[in-house]
Amino acid sequence: MAVDTGDQDLQFRDPEKAEQLTDKLESLMDDIGEPVTIMHVCGSHEQAIAKYGLRSLLPDGLTIRMGPGCPVCVTDMPEVDEAVTLAEDGKIVATYGDMLRVPGTEQSLDDAKADGADVRVVYSASEAAEIAEEEDREVVFFATGFETTAAPTAAVLVDDPPENFSVLSAHKYVPPAMEIVAELPDTDVDGFLAAGHAATITGYGLFEEFVEEYETPAVVGGFEPIDILFGLARLLEFIRDDEPGLANAYQRCVTEEGNVPAKELMWDVFETTTGEWRGIAEVPDADLILSEEYSEYDARERFEIEPDVGGADPLTEDCICGDIMAGTADPDECPLFGEECTPQNPVGACMVSSEGPCKIWLEYGGQPDI
Repeated sequence: MAVDTGDQDLQFRDPEKAEQLTDKLESLMDDIGEPVTIMHVCGSHEQAIAKYGLRSLLPDGLTIRMGPGCPVCVTDMPEVDEAVTLAEDGKIVATYGDMLRVPGTEQSLDDAKADGADVRVVYSASEAAEIAEEEDREVVFFATGFETTAAPTAAVLVDDPPENFSVLSAHKYVPPAMEIVAELPDTDVDGFLAAGHAATITGYGLFEEFVEEYETPAVVGGFEPIDILFGLARLLEFIRDDEPGLANAYQRCVTEEGNVPAKELMWDVFETTTGEWRGIAEVPDADLILSEEYSEYDARERFEIEPDVGGADPLTEDCICGDIMAGTADPDECPLFGEECTPQNPVGACMVSSEGPCKIWLEYGGQPDI
């Protein structure tokens, strides 16, 4: 049963409230009487958990794992290769800053830019469209991110963008990836903390089918420290009661139906297809591509991109980005972490993005004992 959980009275940096919630977590874990593993699927959750040392507040037996919640990290190498190829062919490629240094098969966009390609950092799809209005050359927006950024991309495409504007979509859709994690034979996830900003678009009711099918509770949570502790407590209540429930612990932003106009816009412009999530698996219905109605803006349709773009993954066998994103390993279990692999010299995509778990752990110290 899906329920709203009131959060209007939360004070986000209230030490007293934090102490009350940590006491509640400890009491709930005593009631459960066995180890519990919760997975979040959002890089913003990991940033807050690491930055504020929340793992140091958790009771014994409660583990918080990272899931495939970093869109940059799961962007597949051939997608990066396509963007690099377009840049090398003389197109202006506009994309988010986190994407510049993500390794492709042989080069990143940053490498292509160093070789003279016109690669520009933008903060939105609309900014990329504005560049197209000012330029005579073709402008390709290398579109990445989950539902939160897919909806704004859709809004630009329905607003009659310039003729020299197109989209190379690497947008991803999160719910199917949660299903893959739930189906992994060695998964030990007892509940999911779902991303509040994505649910602002899709609504928390989206997860009802997942909860029923996999008999695993899910709670939509916000990103302040108290938000996260509050969401964890609600999940432990479901686990204690042996109830595969669904709750909205981000009521000030998320509704059951979500942002209906934005959601309808997104599904008018995009459709799902099976795609490879970097280092994890081939995920059915988890990649967002432009629908037939908007194919004239599809860079893959407009330009001849070599069909054999991509190839063997050049990451060393020691890189465990895929295991980290699947929630089966922590960054500091990687033998390259903080040594051969750093933000200045990333081996894997998990060390590139500000939402990448490896970069976050290196910045904030992983699991601090505060």
